Amino acid sequence: MDQQAMTTALLIIDMQQAILAGLADLDRQPDIDAKFSEVAGRLGELKRKAEAAGLPVVLVQHDGDAGHRLEVGTAGWHFRSEVEPSPDTAIVHKRSCDAFHDTDLGERLEALGIDQLVIGGCVTQFCVDTTTRRAVSMGFDVTLPEDGHTTADLGPLTAEQIIDHHNRLLSGFDAGSKAVRVVPSSAVRW
Repeated sequence: MDQQAMTTALLIIDMQQAILAGLADLDRQPDIDAKFSEVAGRLGELKRKAEAAGLPVVLVQHDGDAGHRLEVGTAGWHFRSEVEPSPDTAIVHKRSCDAFHDTDLGERLEALGIDQLVIGGCVTQFCVDTTTRRAVSMGFDVTLPEDGHTTADLGPLTAEQIIDHHNRLLSGFDAGSKAVRVVPSSAVRW
């Protein structure tokens, strides 16, 4: 394994059972759920490959308040089975759209000597976008699998439009020498 690969970690955001539950119109929810399952499968495969390469995997879990669809301890709060943590998986708990805000994520990554992140998960326009931008501003290069994040419809925008928009918007986003590279999940190499 080359030195570049050893400084990379996989960051999977909010791939929790109920993250997209009930966010779409009844006629669209089956499509949203199907896309969510596809993304969960892709991220599960990336997780297995990262672990096989000996690279760190960090799962971010949103801790919702009582009554929230991601209320701590409820069935909806738990991770999807495709990305279920293994004994070596780090878990970071957050309460905002930014996985770095009021968490120890930055310190954990620094302690591991990480300077590159592969980021995927939910929800594209909130947690994935915010964490990706923040990571670059904090000095990480980011690879965003274009088919490794998802969302639900929002107003007149379909989930597909939101995902496409953010892939285009984030591709090349930079802060100094650090930038976002958007690629298919099949092109992510450890």
